[in-house]
Amino acid sequence: MHAPDKRVDIGLVMNTIAACQPELEWYPLRVTYSRELKVKEILDNEGVECFIPMTVKTETENGQRIRKTVPAINNLCFARGSRTMLEAVFLEKGMKEYVSFIWERATRKPIVVRDKAMADFIKVSETRYEDIVFLLDVSSKLRAGQRVRVMSGPFAGVEGIVVRVKRSRRVMV
Repeated sequence: MHAPDKRVDIGLVMNTIAACQPELEWYPLRVTYSRELKVKEILDNEGVECFIPMTVKTETENGQRIRKTVPAINNLCFARGSRTMLEAVFLEKGMKEYVSFIWERATRKPIVVRDKAMADFIKVSETRYEDIVFLLDVSSKLRAGQRVRVMSGPFAGVEGIVVRVKRSRRVMV
């Protein structure tokens, strides 16, 4: 008598697991009434990866100059999850009144940001101004509209498109 074959097809197991888990994607969210930080706190507490691009703003309070870190883009937050999971969190936490997906008109679906594009955006957004290196010698071979990848420095690996801004060359992420 032979013992039953107990070999497991690991590829089949992995495909089954992947099919059961919804794909995590980055969604830009519209957040009304400047509640971006509140939304981030709620999503963080729920274990949802979230990103808000921040900037430092100088304000005067009682004659004192104070530097505050504030959202760089009002009413915008990015969350990574499945659409159904995010909708469930919005409903469960009472956020439906002030948080919504940003919709693509042509497809009538929420806009999704590719992981690579989001990683590049986060990398550039989190770099402080003093870390940016301005180069005087830029290749004359670069043309507006050309796709490029930064090879070294704080933005190494970031991909973008060359654009012309007031006779200079910039990379748009």
